[in-house]
Amino acid sequence: MAETLYDYSKLDLPEVLQAIFHPRPEAESTVPPPDAVDNSIAVDEGVQLHARFHLAAKEDPNILFFHGNGEIVSDYDTIGPFYNKYGMNFLAADYRGYGRSTGTPTVTNMLLDSQFIFEAVKNWLAAAEHTGPLLIMGRSLGSAAALELAANHNAEIAGVIIESGFATTLPLLLNLGVDASRLGVTEEDGFRNVRKISSVDKPTLIIHGQYDEIIPVNSAAILQAQSSARIKELQIVPGASHNTVIANAGEIYFSVIKRFCDKISGIKAKRRRKYN
Repeated sequence: MAETLYDYSKLDLPEVLQAIFHPRPEAESTVPPPDAVDNSIAVDEGVQLHARFHLAAKEDPNILFFHGNGEIVSDYDTIGPFYNKYGMNFLAADYRGYGRSTGTPTVTNMLLDSQFIFEAVKNWLAAAEHTGPLLIMGRSLGSAAALELAANHNAEIAGVIIESGFATTLPLLLNLGVDASRLGVTEEDGFRNVRKISSVDKPTLIIHGQYDEIIPVNSAAILQAQSSARIKELQIVPGASHNTVIANAGEIYFSVIKRFCDKISGIKAKRRRKYN
């Protein structure tokens, strides 16, 4: 039975949820772009999450992606093809209440659902004979789901990518207008992203905007410093705010991620040669 790493009940208080989640349904059902397929993932009784897989070659790296708040899977229909262009499979999933997904989002649900998404994606990749390494990626709010999975499944993944992610919970809540002290929410009641990344030793790439106004760039520095990965990389995008990282970086963004994936593949190949 799937479980979360910690008790997140304090983050499920109504005042906190109203600040963290802004679910947006898909205005109308979009048709997947060429080379993309839709999937439905059951996570609870009567709850289905929508996922869209943008596919390149079967031997290419697979990136399981968790998006930011206010975003939905179909927002990435113009971005997924760039991952494919650079030789990466891009597998994006929505949270409850987002896009075509049913249910109501809570922090506990989001992090528990990530376990079901992870298992469903692994099974789909195996059935479709996709043999490339599996990486976990999270942007902004999605960094919490990505680090929950990475800490829980360190041995099963090839690497972690965090874009515009947060290290500590209380500064984020303060920035979102939540009076955590009045609610009795402490850092220990939070997402514990620092503790999680310190338990992950797989190669880690952290990308952050220089002028991020929602999650300041020092969060990226904290995550980088606390990461236990022997191979870790921090990329600061000059001039970028929270939501303009790709716009400012352009295709360099995808080339950096591809180079990181290639580095992982190269390490794996080197180890195979050593022991064969």
